Parts: sequence; C-alpha cells; structure tokens
Amino acid sequence: MKKPKWVIEKERGRRAAAAETFWLFGLHAVRDALANPERNKLRLVVTKNALNRLDVDTGEVPVEVADPRKFPVPLDPGSVHQGAAIEVRALDWGPLDAICSQGQLVVMLDRVTDPHNVGAILRSAEVFGAAAVIAPQRHSAPETGALAKTASGALERQPYLRVGNLANAMEQLRGMGYVLLGLDGTAEQDLASAASAHAGRPVALVLGAEGPGLREKTCETCDQLVKIPFAGDFGSLNVSNAAAVALYAVKRQMES
Repeated sequence: MKKPKWVIEKERGRRAAAAETFWLFGLHAVRDALANPERNKLRLVVTKNALNRLDVDTGEVPVEVADPRKFPVPLDPGSVHQGAAIEVRALDWGPLDAICSQGQLVVMLDRVTDPHNVGAILRSAEVFGAAAVIAPQRHSAPETGALAKTASGALERQPYLRVGNLANAMEQLRGMGYVLLGLDGTAEQDLASAASAHAGRPVALVLGAEGPGLREKTCETCDQLVKIPFAGDFGSLNVSNAAAVALYAVKRQMES
C-alpha cells in the first residue's frame, strides 16, 4: 500500500532534521555537550589553551587543535568562542506526552524567535523545574550556538520540544490535565491569582513574542489569559524576564 503524501513528507522532514548539524561554542557550552551522552557529537575544534581549560574526557570525538589566530569554524562574526567549538546534531527528547506526563509545569512559546531569549528561558525553566519548553517548528528559535551559550548548559538538560502545530500541542496538554494560562498584558486577572484558583493542576504557561504577543488562535486555545501586574502604567518585561517571573509565581503557588 502506497504511503500518503503527508506521511512521506513528514518522514523526509525527520530525515533532513536528523542530518542537520550546527556548532556549539564557548567553554561552558562545549563542556556540557561533551558530558552529555545523548548528544551526537561529530567534531571538536579547540585551541591548545582551551583544551586544557575544558579538562574533560573528549571520548571518541575527533579533536582538531587549531591556531587561535585562524579559528577554522564557520561562526557568526562576533561570536565569543573562547577557543572551543563542537559540531553536533540536535537532541531528540522524544514525544511530548512522554516528557510532560509526569510534570507539573510547562512553558510554551508562540513565535519567540530570538535565540538569546529562548536560551534564557531554557535556563529559567531548568531552575524552576519545568518539564519542557515547547515551541512550533516554524517561527521559533532552533538549536544554535548562540542559544546554547545563553542557556549556559541548560540546552543539554532541559527538554526543548519543537512541534508541528502549537495549538494542537496545547490541546494535547489540556487532555493530559494541564490548565493553559496565556500571558497577556491586557488581561484582567493576575497570574498568581489564576494559578491559585487552579491549585493541584499542572500548568502550561504560554508566552508570545515581544510586540505582537500571542496569536489569535493561541489566545483562543488558552483556558485563561493572565497578566503580570506592574507598579505603574508604563514599561513591559522582556519575554525571557516575563517567563522567569511567571515560572517563579506559579512554582511558589504550587509549593504553598
């Protein structure tokens, strides 16, 4: 029986994603990648000084000691590599239901494309014990060296799931018992009160990109829109700062 076109395209997309590689850079990111047995590592490029500073077992990864004046890695200009870079493939965390079934807290990102913001959110998610950070496959930040460097090691430990359709993933979490709280500065109820009202249920925090915020479909799929209260009628939080505040507020309610 011939496979449907959509199945063929999905399989092709998975094979293409599995074949893609990228470079992690900086001593911290490279050290954590080397220590992660789940990370598929292809090539390590280091200066002699950086190799001494890494002070970790490089295992079976091919090592190339490079001249610091001619670092042979295709990084963006201005990337602070500290003399260390490693070529890797993206991590495969497995299906959403397996990752989130035992969790109590999840972060969902709607069109957050800045790798520095996503890296900072991954770091906060790890600190506050989120089961996963979930983003759409398109219009989101993929795993990159810049994201990994900002995440400061969290990329190797904190599940970052990129899904085909964010609204479908939200519905899946709802079916697993999660309450979906979308952050919106114009909402009437504050986040802490909403989290308290849903005490005992796992929470998915849904955050949108700075400026446009949550898309209409995302808003409609949320169970409730909530806000982080401000002291005055001015200013706003960067999305990564908002995520950290929201994670803290919900975690505090869960533990009280």
